[in-house]
Amino acid sequence: MKIGILGGTFNPIHNGHLHIAEEVLRCCGLDQVWFMPTCRPPHKQLADEVSFADRLAMVEAAVAETPHFFASDLEGQRGGTSYSVETLQQLCQQYPEHQFYFIMGLDSFQDIGSWKEYQKIFSLAHLIVTARPGFSGSLRELLPVDIANCFCYDAESENLRHRDGFSIISITHTCRDVSSTDVRQKLIDGRDVDAFIPPAVNEYIRRHGLYQKD
Repeated sequence: MKIGILGGTFNPIHNGHLHIAEEVLRCCGLDQVWFMPTCRPPHKQLADEVSFADRLAMVEAAVAETPHFFASDLEGQRGGTSYSVETLQQLCQQYPEHQFYFIMGLDSFQDIGSWKEYQKIFSLAHLIVTARPGFSGSLRELLPVDIANCFCYDAESENLRHRDGFSIISITHTCRDVSSTDVRQKLIDGRDVDAFIPPAVNEYIRRHGLYQKD
């Protein structure tokens, strides 16, 4: 099967995450998207000290009614700092029958040169880079210089292809601006968030007293 991997802190998961997953599923013909909460993010501090168990539970609540979406606790089970290269290596070992498509935003792609053993990522999975409408740049120009010569342009698919056979696929997403940071602040301020997160996630947050003022 063709499996999309969408990682993040999901602190909390919001409708923007779900919308991007839906567009990628449709545009790339994926069979499933696995939402994978980070145990400990390597590039930023986890805000509000929300546990992995709570963040996983919110993801499970958000995807429960969508047949092609699943929540994965792989990074929580592994523990420690969550490095994407280690996650993809583990997935390829555990599920050799699947093709994996690693989903990331344009900002993350621009910063990929700072990731642990990032060169190996391109040999483990296809990359799907999501960008806002209006992006007209070249993904090749954003590649770290030391690996740019590992790619060629595939005219048939109109994607960059790594010498190991995996592609970098650009997808334009149309979801409106929403971020976990904004959702957390609205919750702290006691404002309505019904337009930004699934009802089941909102109910979980209320029931467990997350993102409340001290």
